[in-house]
Amino acid sequence: MQTINRLLIISILTPTILLIACLNGFAQIPAPADEPVKTGADQLSNYIDKLKDKKVGMVVNQTSEIDGAHLVDTLLDWQVDVETIFAPEHGFRGTADAGESVESGKDKKTGLPIVSLYGANKKASKEDIQGLELMVFDIQDVGARFYTYISTLHYVMEACAEHDVPLLVLDRPNPNGHYVDGPVLDTAFRSFVGMHPVPVVHGMTVGEYAQMINSEGWLEDQMKAELTVIKCKNYFHGRVYELPVRPSPNLPSMNSIYLYPSLCFFEGTVMSVGRGTDHPFEQWGHPAWPDSSYHFVPQPNEGASNPKYQGQRCYGEKLYGETSAPHHSRLGRINLQWLTFAYQMTKSRVDSFFTPYFDKLAGTDKLRQQIKNGRKPDQIRESWSDELDEFRHTRKQYLLYEVK
Repeated sequence: MQTINRLLIISILTPTILLIACLNGFAQIPAPADEPVKTGADQLSNYIDKLKDKKVGMVVNQTSEIDGAHLVDTLLDWQVDVETIFAPEHGFRGTADAGESVESGKDKKTGLPIVSLYGANKKASKEDIQGLELMVFDIQDVGARFYTYISTLHYVMEACAEHDVPLLVLDRPNPNGHYVDGPVLDTAFRSFVGMHPVPVVHGMTVGEYAQMINSEGWLEDQMKAELTVIKCKNYFHGRVYELPVRPSPNLPSMNSIYLYPSLCFFEGTVMSVGRGTDHPFEQWGHPAWPDSSYHFVPQPNEGASNPKYQGQRCYGEKLYGETSAPHHSRLGRINLQWLTFAYQMTKSRVDSFFTPYFDKLAGTDKLRQQIKNGRKPDQIRESWSDELDEFRHTRKQYLLYEVK
């Protein structure tokens, strides 16, 4: 009865007092709509003067857009002297297969020379960078250590440091920037899919990560690049950000981007993650998996010209759509249950479940050994705890955005 009387009194209070009542839990006031996120590239007025009257190199791909146009085209319209395009994995237009060598050449639209940074030469040479007065890096990353754009960033920073070329990073949000998880890389397993002692999910934007590379002494001979970061506006770690352009051919949806840190481990096993289908990194399976109600058949497509198990029926699990069990969008940590379950169900049906590539992806041989020894996901996760705490402490000093 007392509660009812209180509510009756509140209903006739003045608006000012009603507001106070709402804030004390009697009602909810709708929060103001969030301002839209502006990427570094979107904020042209914050950096266009830095580019004028300079010979500029551009490390870009299909994600380097501003207002629906490619950043290179926009800067050319502004009479910026763009000299050279440097292309990462998947190429300037983002259509090459994962792992496929990207060829140097010329851009058909602009006639600008394209220097490949994926293939035999992953770092720009003295000849490639000679004459440049500024390098611009603008690529959308997805926040996983084994996604090679941050490895390209490392070598770009190194080349810039070696040849005294300032680097301007146009920052973009990290769609997986709301958590930190996974084993920290053991440098004995350093490769292009893992160059630095960070977890699989590092929770940093490219701009933040560049600051860490510079200050932690990870460049050759502990060199430092002359680095400037144009920050995102209205972004914070924890904010949902829908990518306007797919970051690579086999990450076609936000669901695949959220699942990628968990499912990429399968790339170092006999399992397929659905390359060569409409839903790569949204499913997993194998031809020898026990017959089930769900299957997929990989076929050649853009970004997967020769997919694993081409033309074969792969049985496994669907992780997309309303009928998935369950729908797994925006994970808050790496899911190890799929990996450990697949190993237990498949190991007796194949000669070897793991390939040598697995340890490179994991950044350690411990994860493989733990799975083979029957360790449960929670036990494996506990083994990462101390190193993750240490990394989070180090990471704090390089963050440009709040963590919410």
